[in-house]
Amino acid sequence: MAKLTKKQKEAQSKIENGKTYTVAEASALIKEVTNANFDASVDLAVRLNVDPRKANQMVRGVVTLPHGTGKDVKVLALVTPDKEEEAKEAGADYVGLDEYLDKIKGGWTDVDVIITMPSVMGKLGPLGRVLGPRGLMPNPKTGTVTMDIAKAVSDVKAGKIDFKVDKHGIVHAGVGKASFDAEKIAGNAKELLTTLVKLKPQAAKGVYIKSIYMSSTMSPSVAIDTKRFTEQ
Repeated sequence: MAKLTKKQKEAQSKIENGKTYTVAEASALIKEVTNANFDASVDLAVRLNVDPRKANQMVRGVVTLPHGTGKDVKVLALVTPDKEEEAKEAGADYVGLDEYLDKIKGGWTDVDVIITMPSVMGKLGPLGRVLGPRGLMPNPKTGTVTMDIAKAVSDVKAGKIDFKVDKHGIVHAGVGKASFDAEKIAGNAKELLTTLVKLKPQAAKGVYIKSIYMSSTMSPSVAIDTKRFTEQ
């Protein structure tokens, strides 16, 4: 095991071993234990009591974080010419169709979200090998395949994120930056957790949320008390 640096030991000492914190406490504590010399991302890791291999226990959804992500999200709008102006006015960073499809075929994926129209999805099918592993394939369930391009772009820019349980039953999602006020981190975290509770599959039995951990880039993680989020 790697030896902890002086800063890492100091950060670890501020977290009480075996204790679980409220979301508000964890949000304040994560700011204290973050020592990165850049604006670190703050993330939640939520372990759910589901079997993602079963379709009726898959947990996937979208949430609009009330205080945004703190990240400048790069949006590519793959649209027909009649929708280009709408996408540009809504703030899309890249707008077009065939030229960007060719760039993606060549391996270009320098974007965070791709938004498109139902009529264009057929052209994206062959690019699944490039877009799928990077989580960039548009999906009607997450609102990234739509005719209301302006709303989709605006929502993503305002802090809308999508999440999906991984094969280990864990949802990983960013809830802000270490530079945020603790109240804003907590507000975003609660919004995500409340949304997860609402998405509990009927087939999921027993305690739904098994554990919640908050961490920032390179920081130790803080355990959050799950009781409030397992009562429903």
